[in-house]
Amino acid sequence: QVQLVESGGGLVQAGGSLRLSCQASGRTFSSYAMGWFRQAPEKEREFVTALNWSGGRTHYADSVKGRFTISRDNAKNTVYLQMNSLKPEDTAVYYCAASIMYWATRPGEYDYWGQGTQVTVSS
Repeated sequence: QVQLVESGGGLVQAGGSLRLSCQASGRTFSSYAMGWFRQAPEKEREFVTALNWSGGRTHYADSVKGRFTISRDNAKNTVYLQMNSLKPEDTAVYYCAASIMYWATRPGEYDYWGQGTQVTVSS
């Protein structure tokens, strides 16, 4: 069982930056693929980014490529999402997720989810 708690969300102006953190419980955190998803009002949850257990493999949605960076610190059981050059269309609730699979990019491939953290980007 893994519990995930996101933090770091907030209100930021367009062009600004935020760093989200996802603290995981459990001794096997380092074996999970991790991902970030987001959901804007009245929209479906969408994939943002993912990385494998070692952090050596990453993948980004086209909409965030070059602006967002995912990373993990297995010693701290934490995964991060650095978000730069934020745009109003990045406004959403951001969710951290963990998968027992080696690699996962679809919501259905993730086993554990955090409660989400709100990110609001003003124009």
